[in-house]
Amino acid sequence: MKTYMANAQTVERKWYVVDAAGVPLGRLASKVAAILRGKNKPTFTPNADTGDFVIVVNSDKAVLTGKKLEDKYYRYHTGYIGGLKEISYKRMMEEKSDLAVYEAVKGMLPKNSLGRQMIKKLRVYKGAEHNHAAQKPEALKLF
Repeated sequence: MKTYMANAQTVERKWYVVDAAGVPLGRLASKVAAILRGKNKPTFTPNADTGDFVIVVNSDKAVLTGKKLEDKYYRYHTGYIGGLKEISYKRMMEEKSDLAVYEAVKGMLPKNSLGRQMIKKLRVYKGAEHNHAAQKPEALKLF
């Protein structure tokens, strides 16, 4: 029996909607990353992008457990000398909660060209509304 190897022409992609309200950020990110990679399918191939599209709504209602809201920081560098910037997750969840979810999922994908291709299939929205009704996404219950 031969091993099945998926490629870009044979992959059938679906659209899923995930509601982030009341879900811990890390658990949400790990489940979404698995769907973006295609690990929920029997045709998963590690060297091919076999994943589905994911729409995350209500990102502003995602939660962080413990004292992470005050103690955890999102850090980035501008590229200039002394250009290290940091934003607390409390401020980030208030102002840019969609970026917080996006970065959490991005950190759980492969760090190569395949991971950069997979993250393009993620859409994150602060509210309950999204503009992808034409794709007929299925509601996905993670927990």
